[in-house]
Amino acid sequence: MDRIIELNDNTDTSVFYGVNNRNILCLKNQHPDLRIVARGYQVKVSGAEASINRFEKNLRAVERFCIANNTLNEQQILTLLHGDQPQEYQKESLILHGVNGKSIVARSVNQKRLVDLYEENDLLFATGPAGSGKTYTAIALAVRALKNREVKRIILSRPAVEAGEKLGFLPGDMKDKIDPYLQPLYDALMDMIPGAKLNEYMERGTIQIAPLAFMRGRTLSDAVVILDEAQNTTSSQLKMFLTRLGINGKMIVTGDLTQIDLPASQRSGLKDAIARLRDIKGIAIVEFNQKDIVRHPLVSRIVDAYARQGES
Repeated sequence: MDRIIELNDNTDTSVFYGVNNRNILCLKNQHPDLRIVARGYQVKVSGAEASINRFEKNLRAVERFCIANNTLNEQQILTLLHGDQPQEYQKESLILHGVNGKSIVARSVNQKRLVDLYEENDLLFATGPAGSGKTYTAIALAVRALKNREVKRIILSRPAVEAGEKLGFLPGDMKDKIDPYLQPLYDALMDMIPGAKLNEYMERGTIQIAPLAFMRGRTLSDAVVILDEAQNTTSSQLKMFLTRLGINGKMIVTGDLTQIDLPASQRSGLKDAIARLRDIKGIAIVEFNQKDIVRHPLVSRIVDAYARQGES
């Protein structure tokens, strides 16, 4: 017989399936008498009814652990299938509890390194490929600092540089034109702060999201300030941004040096800044890599293919 099992809407499938589908392969290996095909939020199982029932019971136990802890690996799966509870993930990996109690944790070596270096440095650079969690981790650190009353504000910014589109042709006023560039920052915040509270923070200016150009002339004190997609800044733009840092302020600058959308004649400000500032005390640099990718397993393979063949 066949059965389609629907995963809970709160399941993060990238965590549940694991890098290169390792977690779902682990589940399959523990049920060799079944044919299991997983795609998105559906798991199709074929085999004897009793075996399918046992698999679904095990899958639900693994799913509950994944939702509660926002982490999952093969050892934890095997422990759960033996009827035991895995040892709780290391407390030092927890950054904060997000919406509905979801645990926001450092899920890779370099995410953990960024968390550790944040405590010791006031300016951090985090570079690496798409999906490695550098921006998400940075925003989690900022939200934690706000919740702990270490700062009074969070300021998030991106350069409004097109990746093939022209800003002027987008419909609406300036806010309407800019918002699509800032949506990834909103998405991360909505994972960590309940909607009503997030709206209140934004209305009061406790959380501000603005294009890089709006940073000129400001002094950013008592705040965690994050600049995302910094590979698309010029040297003068990034210098302007970095010199906004005020008393009791922290800055995290993130970017992917393989995805520069500037004209070929312009050098990336991120690349320039890292070269200039690498050895200054109080500044830390974390270089994420393909092993840190926590999106869909295909993302890792896509990044690897482009790296091997070169980008056109």
